[in-house]
Amino acid sequence: MTLSHRFGRACHVLVLVLCLSAAEDFDWSANNHDSFYYGTFPNGFSWGAGSSAYQTEGAWDKDGKGLSIWDVFTHKKGKTFLNDTGDSSCEGYYKIKDDILLMKELNLNHYRFSISWPRIMPTGIRSDHVNEKGLKYYNVLIDELLENNITPIVTLYHWDLPQVLQEKYGGWQNISMINYFNDFANLCFERYGDRVKYWITFNNPWSVAVEGYETGEHAPGLKLRGTGAYRAAHHIIKAHAKVWHTYDSQWRSKQKGMVGISLSGDWGEPVDITNQKDIEAAERYVQFYIGWFATPIFHGDYPQVMKDFIGRKSAQQGLGTSRLPTFSSQEKSYIKGTCDFLGVGHFTTRYITQKSFPSNRGTTYFSDRDIAELVDPRWPDPGSEWLYSVPWGFRRLLNFIKTQYGNPMMFITENGVSEKMMCTELCDNWRIQYYKDYINEMLKAIRDGVNVKGYTAWSLLDKFEWDEGYSERFGLYYVDFKNKNKPRYPKASVQFYKRIIKTNGFPNQREVENWKRKATETCSTSNQLLAADPLTSHMEMVTEVVVPTVCTLCILISAVFLMFLLRKHN
Repeated sequence: MTLSHRFGRACHVLVLVLCLSAAEDFDWSANNHDSFYYGTFPNGFSWGAGSSAYQTEGAWDKDGKGLSIWDVFTHKKGKTFLNDTGDSSCEGYYKIKDDILLMKELNLNHYRFSISWPRIMPTGIRSDHVNEKGLKYYNVLIDELLENNITPIVTLYHWDLPQVLQEKYGGWQNISMINYFNDFANLCFERYGDRVKYWITFNNPWSVAVEGYETGEHAPGLKLRGTGAYRAAHHIIKAHAKVWHTYDSQWRSKQKGMVGISLSGDWGEPVDITNQKDIEAAERYVQFYIGWFATPIFHGDYPQVMKDFIGRKSAQQGLGTSRLPTFSSQEKSYIKGTCDFLGVGHFTTRYITQKSFPSNRGTTYFSDRDIAELVDPRWPDPGSEWLYSVPWGFRRLLNFIKTQYGNPMMFITENGVSEKMMCTELCDNWRIQYYKDYINEMLKAIRDGVNVKGYTAWSLLDKFEWDEGYSERFGLYYVDFKNKNKPRYPKASVQFYKRIIKTNGFPNQREVENWKRKATETCSTSNQLLAADPLTSHMEMVTEVVVPTVCTLCILISAVFLMFLLRKHN
């Protein structure tokens, strides 16, 4: 990734320096930002961890797997940090039993993973070819999980579209994806539905649409500004609905499972809680994010604010129709209610204020919203440049979903924090703090009456982080990517999360503080085992970079010396 690209992304978020008095003035009912609630979760609450196929499996061209858009995207220079790829990643394809042992160590109730569409349908088209070796891999994984009393939660689409469908049809820009995706989902129901009872159609379609077809940061890397994201999202919503109806009509009575979708959303908080424009801007931020997908699925159509803003800006551009596609009345009723449970991915929060973007300067998804995103520089930001630790935003988002969508059954499908550490560091105290605070805000939301049934820590392992390559680590377990065997090592957060699971919450202050101390002691001992790793990495760097450089210098000096001798001789 270029320096200008990184600078541009960093500048996307404006920094708001908030004075302490303003922060103290903010209040939402009786919620204190710093308060901690000691208590436990409802009986039967499910604790898990997650992963996705492209990020962890590796084996990108093995056993008949077809190319995905991410295989092709990462093999183009300059698309990812240091040109990293997911070609081998964690080698999860070969480590099913090893990784399930890690899940057992954590006492997980569920494990969320995704099925790679091109691994079981190499071209993405069922009538072309079905890859039995790929189907067998997921069969083994599901059976091993169930043997170990771990419930599989399966995502059908976690971004790795078969490349053939992108090349032939333009991927999610094309309405034909709806039927191809339904065929893929139907095969998964047919082969695995006797054992899998929780299905997620799409993971974070916001990223698929915006980063894949608007900014081009993610595969397939298209920059169809102002139109591409809306068209992709429109087809994804219809594809989700079709798969839900397919399951409902063909499989539900036999298999007794559920089909949902996983939507990601940051919380947007008004900069000035007394300013009506800021309040409206903050709601607009959330509606353009999670509401873009949730509102059609729960209410049958896009949020009114999206229709108003995009429609008005389209008219100002001189367009005859809105850049936001429309659903027919039949489609609205077909889409409405197609959600047995809602998966929620949440990581961070922004302060939001009104900012007008004139349409004559070109329009994008971002300028359509007429907002500015701001952060408080005091918020901790240990890893990804977009991820600040703002626990209280989590409770607000969950209550927003409860209010807007009739308090649906929810599973937290992604929540966690990254770090940027080039050397080994197992004492991840910031991750312990993040999990402690965010899980506690979720517990408060459940006390508010929010219907959350389970929580998925993101992620089980360090893994390939899309355009950021391996520069950011979200895992509970550290993966040594330089070692061809990709060994896993527990971070301190493993011990802390394990204790939350065991006690189903936070029993009392003394015990929770004791967990943190014991987790740190454990990781300090473990760290000694990895003490040689940074040295090894340094030695590899010396071999790869310094030695060739020294050799080149030697050749150049020899050549100059030889020329000097020849000239002197002449």
